Amino acid sequence: MENEEQIKEMVKQKYSEIALQDKELNQSSCCGSGTCSTEVYNIMSDDYTHLEGYDPNADLGLGCGLPTQFAKIKKGDVVVDLGSGAGNDCFIARAETGDTGKVIGIDFTPAMIEKARVNAEKLGFNNVEFRQGDIEKMPMTANVADVVVSNCVLNLVPNKKAVFHEIMRVLKNGGHFSISDIVLTGSLPEKIQSAAEMYAGCVASAIDKSEYLGYIKEAGFKNITLQKEKPIIVPDDILKDYLSEEEIKIYKSHPTVIFSITVYAEKPAECCSPKSGCC
Repeated sequence: MENEEQIKEMVKQKYSEIALQDKELNQSSCCGSGTCSTEVYNIMSDDYTHLEGYDPNADLGLGCGLPTQFAKIKKGDVVVDLGSGAGNDCFIARAETGDTGKVIGIDFTPAMIEKARVNAEKLGFNNVEFRQGDIEKMPMTANVADVVVSNCVLNLVPNKKAVFHEIMRVLKNGGHFSISDIVLTGSLPEKIQSAAEMYAGCVASAIDKSEYLGYIKEAGFKNITLQKEKPIIVPDDILKDYLSEEEIKIYKSHPTVIFSITVYAEKPAECCSPKSGCC
């Protein structure tokens, strides 16, 4: 892969294209629940349709879990969604926090912010807002959020360690997060690791699960809990774009190494760590 700025620009371009294309085209090209899978973005998505607050116009099929379902959101909470896309998780969080709460979505891509704002306007939500920004340095003051959620986004960020420190900074003392993301329990073939499309689809950018959880612990969080874990199987019609037939056989002969996890953790109620910015 390239340097951090080049990676960010590549991600912004890829997700701008997704935001601007027709929703039906996106679904048919990604084929998350169909028999084809010619795009990598949608092979990990879960079904949101049963959750209160679900808006099909905001569902681009880009997630790898249902973090809002596990996030223990209460009425009146301030919820922050990292990598909010077209607003899907924000609107489900809004159904949980109600009229007395507030939901703030942060996304790196201007086209996604615009799409999310249009969706919120159509729904008449005046307590949901979207801010453009880098989640490595969030456009928010410290100690304001009760809950942070994110769905398959930290994988797109080169400096994942910085994001967890930022989550610690913006959470109130005693606040918590529920985040769905992709992790590894082994190594990926070099050709997958170096593929931009696989990076933008959160596969090539995945890091080892123990390293991922280590960043959470290092940031100062407690009660770290895996709420859900599922294997991710990359279909042959995606693998063949990067690997030879023999390489695919070798890859598939090993145990599954790509997993979606939903992880929960809490900021200590009495937090006094200057490094985490919570004093």
